[in-house]
Amino acid sequence: MTHHQHSRCDNYYWMRDDERQDPKIIAHLEAENAYCDAQMSPYQELEQDLFTELKGRIVKDDSTVPVKDGAYWYSSEISGEEEFARYYRADDGHATNKQLLLDSNTLAQEHEYYDLGEFSISPNDQLLSYSEDTDSRRIYTIRFKDLTTNTLLDDVLENTEGQAVWANDNKTVFYVKKDLKTLLGSQVYRHVLGTSQADDVLVFEEQDDSFFMGLGKSRDESLIMLDLEATETSDTWVLDANNCHGEFVQLCPRVKGHEYDADKLGDTFYIVTNWQAKNFRLMTANNTTIHQQALWQELIAHRDDVMLECVELFNEFKVVTEREKGQIRFVVYQADGSSYPLEFNDACYYAGLGENPEPDSNKARLYYSSLTTPGSLLEFDLATGQSTVLKQQKVLGDFDSALYQAERIFIKARDGVEVPVSLVYRKDMFGKNGQNPMLLNGYGAYGITFDASFSVNALSLLDRGFVYAIAHIRGSEMLGRDWYEQGKKAHKQNTFNDFVDVTQALVQQGYAHADKVFASGASAGGLLMGAVANQAPHLYKGICCQVPFLDVLTTMLDESIPLTTNEYDEWGNPNDVDAYKTILAYSPYDNIRAQDYPNILVTTGFHDSQVQYWEPMKWVAKLRELKTNNNLLLFKTDMDAGHGGASGRFNRLKEEALELAFFIGLLQDKK
Repeated sequence: MTHHQHSRCDNYYWMRDDERQDPKIIAHLEAENAYCDAQMSPYQELEQDLFTELKGRIVKDDSTVPVKDGAYWYSSEISGEEEFARYYRADDGHATNKQLLLDSNTLAQEHEYYDLGEFSISPNDQLLSYSEDTDSRRIYTIRFKDLTTNTLLDDVLENTEGQAVWANDNKTVFYVKKDLKTLLGSQVYRHVLGTSQADDVLVFEEQDDSFFMGLGKSRDESLIMLDLEATETSDTWVLDANNCHGEFVQLCPRVKGHEYDADKLGDTFYIVTNWQAKNFRLMTANNTTIHQQALWQELIAHRDDVMLECVELFNEFKVVTEREKGQIRFVVYQADGSSYPLEFNDACYYAGLGENPEPDSNKARLYYSSLTTPGSLLEFDLATGQSTVLKQQKVLGDFDSALYQAERIFIKARDGVEVPVSLVYRKDMFGKNGQNPMLLNGYGAYGITFDASFSVNALSLLDRGFVYAIAHIRGSEMLGRDWYEQGKKAHKQNTFNDFVDVTQALVQQGYAHADKVFASGASAGGLLMGAVANQAPHLYKGICCQVPFLDVLTTMLDESIPLTTNEYDEWGNPNDVDAYKTILAYSPYDNIRAQDYPNILVTTGFHDSQVQYWEPMKWVAKLRELKTNNNLLLFKTDMDAGHGGASGRFNRLKEEALELAFFIGLLQDKK
């Protein structure tokens, strides 16, 4: 392959099979799976014990707290050995006249993989739409159910993104159709119940394939909202939900680099925007001024040290989500203009808005979790700020949160920038004396922040003396928008440097033993793992790469691969020579060389639609060719799964048990 007068030879390009039907490739993957099983055989008992341990912490009979949406209260339940949930509605929060809407276990019976996408109720509460993916390619089929007769309708919408948004006439839905080659949604169709999908009307088409497309409804349900999102640009179009045969209208002109999220309640639009505000601000407009940015009114100003993330609208309140110094907080704004924050006490935590479908409510539900606090559903009285714990995740066994200690520290990277790190360990097994094993996790891409939340599975490490740490490296928005921009495109190397520097500092500061450091990352975090394995292999005893993005340069040069064109604003477009050189310098596949590598476990899904299976397959093959030591190199492919891994609550634990056994087993030196 020659680009910009530079040639590369890919000896394993033949491993790519877009149709996923080549018997030689399937046999190769199955042989890799068998090899992985054979190499892990010394840890087979440990792996089974871990699976039993993980499963034993899960409450088998569980249910969600009912949430009111319109005339009904909605909830889900799961029981016994069931892998999936059942969904109900009732007349009140006490399950009066409870009605079964969907049983995912029944729907999944005939499939090796099953994912229930989204379901939505018609405005008159009589009809249900739901979507399902049975191939793990995130291509959804939408079906409809009459809730008054409990029967399926004949309507079936295939090859969709999975969202069905109801117009207010209770018989018309809008959905996004997927291109089966690029796996992008670029067309919005209108479907009338009782008609064939072949008769559906194309009502909107996006020509720029760098945009993702999503459908929803405004907070007041007066508008159907079409959101177009590229990495650095937003564009929103709306349609009157009471006039489903009208046309979508653009809210404001599309401008490259302008990112915004708009919602509407009553006569007012609320816009979270980065227009002249790198860390975003909140502005308002009405039906007339929404189309002219110069006429928008500022409600919350931009701040250099605070990232404004989103706003939830209530008739009498607004709940704004902000982030300062890496920590999330919520600020409640009342009708009189006064405001107050909602407070949390942990050193590092994750919190997010829960389901709040009723804008006229004076209560808001929030999800809260920290490294030592299991996930909790809280309800705040917005008038008083008083909170109630509606439910906290139960952890079976002898779990006691008082046994564990969490910390948030900052570590100076090589360029002087301070990187936040979240850590948790078991108090009675930890001494800051450099003796503990440690698992360090990271991601660092797309502005996605890997917050410090409770992991019931991490207890299996903590209870064996591990320190669990998260490096909040550049490429996320942990410290604001600039933190993201300093970890993308031409600055991507900062992401890898941060992770390496955090690793070294944690060892130097006594959090971990130099010979007992492990690392893990998934997807773009798998790219991180591939890069640090090349650049600093001596720092890690073992690395786990989950669904990893490893062949960055070849993928970004091939527009036929699904989702590639969406990624140019994240990684750069290598058709440009400078971007080509930047990606070439770190692309994990291109930078494998003859050197010692850590023990490595790679996992993927054969049907992955985001990172194609051949990327890790090729990377492992090339590593086998060039690496100079005998450390483990294991590759496990779930032949039924995609990017999200196995479906079902217990099936997923088998993947987790394999990874944990890999780390723990390496400390036992049985290999």
